[in-house]
Amino acid sequence: RLLFENDAVKVWEMTLAPGEASDLHRHDHPYVMCVLEGSRIDAEIVGKGRLQIPVQPGSVLFVPPGETEIARNGTDRPFREILIELKAVAKDVAPEVAVANMPGPPVVLPSD
Repeated sequence: RLLFENDAVKVWEMTLAPGEASDLHRHDHPYVMCVLEGSRIDAEIVGKGRLQIPVQPGSVLFVPPGETEIARNGTDRPFREILIELKAVAKDVAPEVAVANMPGPPVVLPSD
């Protein structure tokens, strides 16, 4: 659900019930994901495989653009996040994934 948009940012809220998945989507801008509720979010990244990402309320992830994915709540608890797309970013910055307040590292799962 889109909460706000201007020339610099686009702010979304996403809530996934246990077992629920997002639609297939692509991130064309880098974004910051702020976890409000949940213990794990899974990402099925087209052409790359699946990740299980342990999170907790207060976890923050910075993610570079370019991936097409489905987000899936593979747990028995609700998941909720605020996602802030950064539309205005310095052109010569090559961002990498960065995380804070995570309970553990992402787990790469074998492709189906």
